[in-house]
Amino acid sequence: MKYKKIKPKKIYEEVAEQIYELIRNGQLKPGDKLDSVQQLAENFQVGRSAIREALTSLRAMGLVEMKQGEGTYVKEFGKDQIPFPLSTAILMNKDDIAQLLEVRKIIETGTAAAAAKRRTEQDISKMEMALNAMLEAQGDEELGEKADLQFHLSIAEAAHNPLLMGLLNQVSDIMVETMRETRRVWLYSKQTTVKQLYNEHVAIFEAIKKAEEEEARNRMIYHLDNVEEIIKKYHSSMSK
Repeated sequence: MKYKKIKPKKIYEEVAEQIYELIRNGQLKPGDKLDSVQQLAENFQVGRSAIREALTSLRAMGLVEMKQGEGTYVKEFGKDQIPFPLSTAILMNKDDIAQLLEVRKIIETGTAAAAAKRRTEQDISKMEMALNAMLEAQGDEELGEKADLQFHLSIAEAAHNPLLMGLLNQVSDIMVETMRETRRVWLYSKQTTVKQLYNEHVAIFEAIKKAEEEEARNRMIYHLDNVEEIIKKYHSSMSK
């Protein structure tokens, strides 16, 4: 009989699970403001960096929101939105995001090039619909995330490679989580705008539409490199 290796939990994961449980059982209600990072660190008797990573993880799940200059608040949600234990979720610390972005770079740059080579008019239409939805969703974070994801999935479909689609389906849940978190961090950052995010997607689309394989590859890596850079700056500012 084979047994799965038990991995020790990181400190930030334990902190995140405790805060999650307070939200789940109603001790922390939607709209409630959490204690400051310093106060939470003292209460949990851990370092402030562990608190920041725990809060980032909870924000990635959509359970809390960080209001710049104000603090962290519990978000509004229905009871059916948090039926699972936090330990089953992807906890987005900086190492998780870096590794997931590396996976996206490996997969999506090649996918963009393949899409430029094989895309059909129907594929082009699907990508255009996703871009239009992304533009119309500005100001609506949830719709923006869905449109963003749909655009990337439409590129995968345009590659017309069943094995590639199978691979993407295997990691799609992970890609959804990192896409959601990177988009939230992107929009949170002062150094970027929704318009810039949209324009980078348009550049990828134009290269695919023109059947320029290397340009599509380069535009995708440029976009993902920018996302990675913004996230590095974000985590750097969070650690100060």
